[in-house]
Amino acid sequence: MFPVVSLSYPPIDGATFRSVSIPRLVWRRASGLGVHQLALLLGWLLFCPIGLAAQTLEVTQRVEASGQRLITPEAQKAIDQGLAFLAARQHADGSFGSGSMYRRNVAVSSLAGMAFLSAGHTPGRGKYGENVARTVTFILDSSEPSGYIIRLDSAAHGPMYGHGFATLYLAEVYGMTQDDKVRVALKAAIELIINSQNKEGGWRYDPDGKDADISVTVCQIMALRAARNCGIAVPKATIDHCVEYVRQCQNADGGFRYQVSQQPKSAFPRSAAGVVALYSAGIYEGRDLERGLDYLQRSVPEGDLLRYEPHYFYGHYYSVQAMWHAGGHRWESWYPAIRDELLARQLPDGSWPDALVNGEYGTAMACLILQMPNNYLPIFQR
Repeated sequence: MFPVVSLSYPPIDGATFRSVSIPRLVWRRASGLGVHQLALLLGWLLFCPIGLAAQTLEVTQRVEASGQRLITPEAQKAIDQGLAFLAARQHADGSFGSGSMYRRNVAVSSLAGMAFLSAGHTPGRGKYGENVARTVTFILDSSEPSGYIIRLDSAAHGPMYGHGFATLYLAEVYGMTQDDKVRVALKAAIELIINSQNKEGGWRYDPDGKDADISVTVCQIMALRAARNCGIAVPKATIDHCVEYVRQCQNADGGFRYQVSQQPKSAFPRSAAGVVALYSAGIYEGRDLERGLDYLQRSVPEGDLLRYEPHYFYGHYYSVQAMWHAGGHRWESWYPAIRDELLARQLPDGSWPDALVNGEYGTAMACLILQMPNNYLPIFQR
């Protein structure tokens, strides 16, 4: 189900090499390149067909122009303040999270790490390189021999949420570093996801394969896609079965229900997740996608700061990805709207509050949303 040809990993004589993100890192983040990245770049430049190379660089330049235009100076300032807030809130063991429920939480920690990666900081390199490295250490320390990434000393709602986000984070880190320790933990985490898929094709709160919902499922399919991107094997049957489940969750109005067995009631956050699940499975066109995008389009941010939206950051984290992949007028109208709304929601200390989880979670999500045009992370690349 995953397409072989992609902007992140174009095929070259049967092998796959990192492409779009590497020239960008050379041009704008040269100090962050490691030995593996430079070697891959050299191979790409030497062996990539001239036409493909030119096409790839052209796409890169268009994406760069989009980022430079849409991430305004005000937005960049907000991002910088948000990242500084996160760095100051990191615990000594490399984790993030506060409060009784989500303190030292693997999901919150992974999202914070991804926020730094989205700004071009890699383990040990860049202003926040040490913060990223410490977060990687925390996630590796939280990995059990079974592959399950969980903190037994940190309460959380739905541990497979945390496992999915943490696995995604490790995949993005491994793609940038080729670190053997990360690869071992990543492979084990992916095997656990594959083996815990339920008979419907989805995943639920625990890795027991007994149930499924659209929300946990999208976390797992994104992790599987990210792992596949960096060379970890993922069975086609696992992806096909997941697609079947996601499509069964779609309602007549284009939105998505929480579970197949529930009433066909759509909601914005999980519908955004459903659309991203399809994109992550390698489905880039079709009626299902268009119906889902049309449903999301009814909820374009309007800047109403007094309106209560349950799971606000969760919904917009997925919706901005959906619109980014859709591109065109959908993206051009969506991103400025959520960008301006987030700027208005930021607190003077640089954070974004979230009553359901904590400020570290809200801030990490806001930074990821605002940095979508950077196009640095392979999982977000078009």
